[in-house]
Formats: sequence, C-alpha cells, structure tokens
Amino acid sequence: MRGANVAAMAKPPKIELMNITGPAGTLEAMVEMPADSEPLAIAVLCHPHPLYAGTMRNKVVHTLARAFVAEGFATVRFNFRGAGKSTGTHDEGAGEIDDVFAVLDWAQARWPGLPWWLGGFSFGAMVAVHCAIRKQPAALVTIAPAVQKFAEELEQQPLCPWLVVQGDSDELVDVDAVVEWINSLAPGPELQIKPDTDHFFHGKLLDLRESVAIFIAQHAP
Repeated sequence: MRGANVAAMAKPPKIELMNITGPAGTLEAMVEMPADSEPLAIAVLCHPHPLYAGTMRNKVVHTLARAFVAEGFATVRFNFRGAGKSTGTHDEGAGEIDDVFAVLDWAQARWPGLPWWLGGFSFGAMVAVHCAIRKQPAALVTIAPAVQKFAEELEQQPLCPWLVVQGDSDELVDVDAVVEWINSLAPGPELQIKPDTDHFFHGKLLDLRESVAIFIAQHAP
C-alpha cells in the first residue's frame, strides 16, 4: 500500500476552491483529492490561531493535507470565521468548533458513507480535539496542540486512535506542558517528540509528513 501511494505522489492532487455555508456566514475552503482515484476517506483539517495570521494555507496544514491525499483521502481545509475570506469574527474557539461541524456536514454530504478523520495544528489542533470528543472521528492527528489555553476546558478525551506530534524546541507551545497533559490522560494518544524542532517545523516538514503518513497507513481503511 505505501509503495503505491508514494508513486502516486508524483501527480499533484486535484484542487477545488469553494465556499461552504457556516453558522456565521461563508467559510472559504480548499478541497484536495487524489489525482487518479476516488477517495477512501475524508480528512477535515484545522489551521492555527487566526488572530496570529493562521490560515488554511499554513505550511504545516499544507503538509498534513498532502500526507492525507497521498494515502487516498479527500482533504478539506478551510478558514475559520474571520480568517482569510471567511466571514464572521473570531470566537475564542467556541464558534470555531461549530465551523468544523459545518464543514464536516458538507464533506459527509459530498462523500456519503466514507470514514472521516480530523487534524489540526496549534490552535486548530485543540479545536479538533474538542470536536473529536463531541463527534468521534475514525482517528485524530494533532500537531503542536495549544494546551496551555484550551486543555483545561476538556472534561474527557477523544476515544479514537490519536497522534500528537510536538517539537522539543517549540517557542510557542511548551513541550513540558504537552507531556504533562498527555500523561494525565488514560489511555491517551500516541506522542512523538521531534528533536531540534520549533513550532512551525522549519526544516522538518518532510519528517512530519512521514510521521503522519505512517500513522495514517496504520489506521486508514
């Protein structure tokens, strides 16, 4: 399976730009799909904090999308309310959860019956965690989750297969706080600490992509 998918990566994915109706207006979105096959599953991906220039075009989110597409997924990344061309205003995470569910509803209507995953980076990672608790996905991938602000609000944890990837030199998310939080969970996610890696995975995106690809291959349809 992995060898075939690596070969397929030579062809760029099919890309569609669109607007999705959200609870606060229009959500700007990008769909990517395998070039020569129907998708096996869906991945909805969440971007970092919109008040700090986070958008769906962030390089880490882009890396997540390409990892999923290479494994046969249709990916949907989108701008939260108030980011990019999405309407509305930032809502400190609460409204952003509703944005995810609106995008998920759209994706499930387009590809009915396919299993769906959630993924996210930083702020978007914690939004994805909150969503995964409310509506259990097939699996969850979170990169550098912003635990300092959002983990204390959680009363439980996602019960699906779950990967956390964290850089040990992250200047924005404290690696010790991430480890402490994960150690408080039972059974908790699979945690990978990447050495000499900052928050935005500068120079480490290929390594991140491979880690995500391996996790996807282990748990995908």
